[in-house]
Amino acid sequence: MVQLKILSGKKAGTAWVARRFPVRIGRSAGADLQLEESGVWDEHLQLDFKPAEGIVLSAQPDALVAVNGQAVHQTVLRNGDAIDLGSLKLQFWLADTRQTDLRLREGFTWAAIAAISIGQVALIYAMPR
Repeated sequence: MVQLKILSGKKAGTAWVARRFPVRIGRSAGADLQLEESGVWDEHLQLDFKPAEGIVLSAQPDALVAVNGQAVHQTVLRNGDAIDLGSLKLQFWLADTRQTDLRLREGFTWAAIAAISIGQVALIYAMPR
């Protein structure tokens, strides 16, 4: 998952997590991340996941977007990149991972190993000599 930290504007200090791709960022109601700052277009930019490349930022044709101070139309994002769009500044991060609870699965696995081991010991003692 991807996390965008909003560094300036009305929502400064908040973080937004993208759970699916593509992610559309802009003013419109249809945008996944809706931002109402000056200079932000209805559909300002889009983030796509491309397995061979990574997370790709694509700006609308005439939209002004800068990544780490460099104006871009399309670029691959890296952890910690600063994104400027309009008067807004965002920071791109990979979101924290969640560890799933595997206790039940582990318990069944250990129980199966114990049952197989006990079964093999029982077979050894049950064999005629």
